Amino acid sequence: MQQRTFPDHAALSHHTADYIADLVRQKPDAVLCLASGDTPSETFRILAAMVQAGQLDLSQCRFIGLDEWVGFGPTDEGSCGYLVYRDLFTPASIRPEQITYFDAKAADLQAECARVDAAIADFGKLDLLLVGIGMNGHIALNEPGTPFTLRCHVVQLAQSTIDVGQKYFTKPTPLSQGITLGLQHLTEARDVVLMASGARKAAIVHEALHGPITEQLPASIMQTVEQGKVFDSKI
Repeated sequence: MQQRTFPDHAALSHHTADYIADLVRQKPDAVLCLASGDTPSETFRILAAMVQAGQLDLSQCRFIGLDEWVGFGPTDEGSCGYLVYRDLFTPASIRPEQITYFDAKAADLQAECARVDAAIADFGKLDLLLVGIGMNGHIALNEPGTPFTLRCHVVQLAQSTIDVGQKYFTKPTPLSQGITLGLQHLTEARDVVLMASGARKAAIVHEALHGPITEQLPASIMQTVEQGKVFDSKI
């Protein structure tokens, strides 16, 4: 595992965008699984601008959705999918057939987990898994106590995740469950990048990277991931 710290969010975002762009230039049909949220949003906007300027071609890439709030979809403002479509998929003209995303409104969520697991297996491996870290150390929606060996699964959200999740919505929104890739996918990916931004994440990042490796702190699994990289910023 490698760690690189940047002076601010702008530098972090530009470096991460360049890192993803270089990967795609080396493997134009790369399979990318990308987190949503505030931390990677500027990275996605930079990538979209590269595409619009003719500096990057994402037309052969395949995209896997990392996670979603149960009961929400990409057209619901505040959903995980909404953010990725807004910042990357739509401005970069990513075609629907390039995207495999959880249907978090499906009647059979276990079948959705099996469908996305099967899609990843068909692709072989994720070429890049880009994740963030929650204030409780979660990765994707793998909350504290989640076994490291799970693949796609449905989770009961921690209260801290529910509370933080409200910032993506324009009004108080009931959240209770999520559907997510598991940490087994992280250990199997060809490349893993964890992004963390700002001083408020510094303590949990330090604990995850230097404390005990435990399922009570999901991000601590990064210590076991040889191909893992942590890109963070001071502000």
